[in-house]
Formats: sequence, C-alpha cells, structure tokens
Amino acid sequence: MPALARWLPRSLFGRLMLVLAGGLLLAQLLSAAINLAERDRLLVNAGGMQQAQRIADVVKLLDSLGPPERERIVSVLSVPPLVLSLDDVPLPPRGAPDEPGPRATMFTAMLRASLGDGREVRVEPGPAFEAPGPGGPGGPRHLSMMGGGPGMMAGPGAMAGWPPQAGRVLRTQVQLRDGHWARFDTQLPPSAVGLPWRLALTLAVLLAAVLVLSFVAVRWVTRPLHVLADAAEALGRDINAAPLREEGPTEIAQAARAFNTMQRRLVRFIQDRTRVLAAMSHDLKTPITRMRLRAELMDDEELRQRFEADLKEMETMVTHTLEFMRGLGGNEARQAVDVMALLESLQSDNEEMGRTVRIEGHASAPYAAVVSLLKRCLSNLVDNAVLYGNRVTIRVEDTAQCLTLRFLDEGPGIPETELEKVFEPFYRLEQSRSRETGGTGLGLTIARNIAQVHGGDITLRNRPERGLEAILILPRPA
Repeated sequence: MPALARWLPRSLFGRLMLVLAGGLLLAQLLSAAINLAERDRLLVNAGGMQQAQRIADVVKLLDSLGPPERERIVSVLSVPPLVLSLDDVPLPPRGAPDEPGPRATMFTAMLRASLGDGREVRVEPGPAFEAPGPGGPGGPRHLSMMGGGPGMMAGPGAMAGWPPQAGRVLRTQVQLRDGHWARFDTQLPPSAVGLPWRLALTLAVLLAAVLVLSFVAVRWVTRPLHVLADAAEALGRDINAAPLREEGPTEIAQAARAFNTMQRRLVRFIQDRTRVLAAMSHDLKTPITRMRLRAELMDDEELRQRFEADLKEMETMVTHTLEFMRGLGGNEARQAVDVMALLESLQSDNEEMGRTVRIEGHASAPYAAVVSLLKRCLSNLVDNAVLYGNRVTIRVEDTAQCLTLRFLDEGPGIPETELEKVFEPFYRLEQSRSRETGGTGLGLTIARNIAQVHGGDITLRNRPERGLEAILILPRPA
C-alpha cells in the first residue's frame, strides 16, 4: 500500500477523478466484452442455422434424384463457401481437430433438427480446405463432382471463387437413402475479434461525456474545501478576516457556520486576553512610578541604586509586554511604506548610539503595511543582531512576489536546537537570565508576530562563516 500511495494523486480532486475514470473505464470494457461475445454468439447461431437448413434442403433434393441428375445438381450447387461433393463411402476422420468441439456439436444438433430423421451425420472441424488429389478419397469421381470433369464448369457460378481463401472449414457428411454420402465442406467465417468502429465511437463518446460531468461534479464538491482551506490560511494571517458565506449544500453551509463560530470565539478570546494583559501592564506603571519617587528619597546611595535598577527592569518588562500585546493587533489601516527610508531612519538612530548598521540592496516599490508595527519589527531585528553580533548588515531583496530582508550579524550564532525556541515569549539563551545580556525575551517574538500579521514570517539560520542570519519575508499581494 505505501508503494501504491506514492503513485496516487495528492489532491482529493485528483483521487476522485481517478476513481471515477477508472471505474467507468472498467465498466465500459466489461460491457464491450459482453456485447461482443453476445454478438459473436448470435452471429454463429444465425450463420450455423442457415447453413444447416441449406444442407438439409440439398440432402432432401439429392434423395429425390437419380445419379445423372445428382451430378448436374452438384455442379450447380457447389458454390463456395459451401462446396458439395458425392462419395461412395465416408471419408475417415482427419485426426485431432483444431476447432473446438462445441461449435461442431452445436452445428450437428442444428442439422439433425433440420433433417428431421435419424440418418447418419458426421461433422468434423478441420484446419483448411484441401482439394483432393487424383489418388485421394473419391478419386476421379470426386474431381468430377467438384467441377473438374468435362462440361462441369459450364454451370452458372458453379465454382466461382474456388479455391477459397485459407481458413477453417467444417466438413459435414450426410448419408443419402441409397447409401451414398454427400460431403459439404463449409468455410467458416472468421471470428469477429475486432472492435466495431461504431461501438468504439459510442464508448468513447460516452466515456468523454461522463468524464466531463464527473469533472464538473467533483470540482463542484471539492471547491468549498479549497475555499475553507484558504479561509483557514487567511485566518492565521488576519484573525479579523471576513467570515465565510454560509451558503451552498447543507454540509458546506454547516462547515462554514462552524468555521465562522470558531473565528468569532478566537477573536473574542484574543481581545479579552489583550485587554486584560494590557490593563495589568498599564496599571503596573503607577506603583512603579511611586516606588521610583520613594527610592529617590533614600539616604543610602548604594541601596537607592539597586532599587532604581530593579524598578527600571520592571518598567522595561511592562513596556515590552505592552508592545507585545500591541503586536497581536494589526487592526490599523495599512499604507504604502517606503522601506528604504524606514531602514535608513533606523540606521541613523543606531549610528547615534555608536552601532554599526549597513544596508545593501534596494526595495523597488513601497510595501503596504502598518507603519508602527513594521518599524517595531525591523527595530527588534536590528537590536537583536547588534546585541549579539556588535554590527549588522541588512540585505534587501525585492521581487514581484515578496520583499525579503536579511539581517546578518557577526556574533557566535545560536545552537541549531535553539533556532526555533528563541521565538517563544520570555525565552532567553542566557542561563543567568540577565536583563543586560538577554533582554526580556520578547524581541524576536514580537518581530515574528508582526511579520505574521502581514502574512510573512521570520526564520533564523547560522551563517557558514560566522554569525546569525535572520530572514524576514514579507509577501506582496498578487
């Protein structure tokens, strides 16, 4: 089964079409085989009955005639594919027949029924016509009966078309009332093994029509699944995306209704969580401010500095938490942002702080984004690169599909097992959990969240030479 699964189409549409087309093709082939077999059976029965009736009529005619008249009748009636001759004695069997027995048995029964009496009948299938030689059974008389004697060719159409083309024959010998034997060599029609073009055309038209209808039906059934998948993907980028239309078949409308209900619950949950955390973080600023004022009144300088350091750390955590919660939004209107101007502004701000920031490449067109969020995202990536690598190079790559920004630092890099963990909230690599070296652990989390709000993402990878590379991919709308 695993080997077979590799050859199956990956999509539900492809698999349904494969099943329908395969089943229809198999049914058409079986139907064609049954029709052809029935047609062959009917043709054989009809042809055999006609030949049996003709032989019975000839036998009855020969019984009513004397020897001279029989020879004239034989010369007239011996017309291929039914060759008639007279023998004094029956010919011996040829040996093992090539033609299957059921056909000869069926013909014998038909002939006996046509004759209507109990006279002796011998039916023997053979491989091909064999014209008897001078020394063969029947001798010269046989040749005369076949039209070889003087004047025997004068009969109209006596031996027209003789000898017949090579093919199977059915040799029938019937004993006349005076003891002689009438031999009928009947050339059998070839079996109809080919597929008639009319039947083939009918099957092809039927197959094409059903496949077209199957294509329309399967596409109609699977299209809502594509719509649902696109809606789920859009929901991951924008939780406030427009809801699905609850229409169509009952099952599709029910699925769309469930999806919209899930979206409303997610929006309500995120909004409630955001409001709670934002309120808590905002309310913490008031006691922190009071504690800072009280710390300034302390006489012990060393103790005052420790209090101020702790308060500054708490304030930084509260500020970053508020920024993180704002990053979960993205409900502001988007506008065209000059990415190069934004990067140059960040470069200028960092150079004033003694940092080295280089920009390579160019953005060919503005990017539609929430300005405040995009600036926060780029600022966090620059801060992260400078914090661990002292300097950063920003490479800009712009195409019609996406805008890619690469932030390259010269730091020690990150263990491969930690490349994804650093995006988790409040996760820091430093075991000491020092705010001076590890920050709050929200910078990359906020940056990735903002990128995802814009439909993009951020990935990290270690550079082969040295340092870390943060790759920001922002897709451009089609």
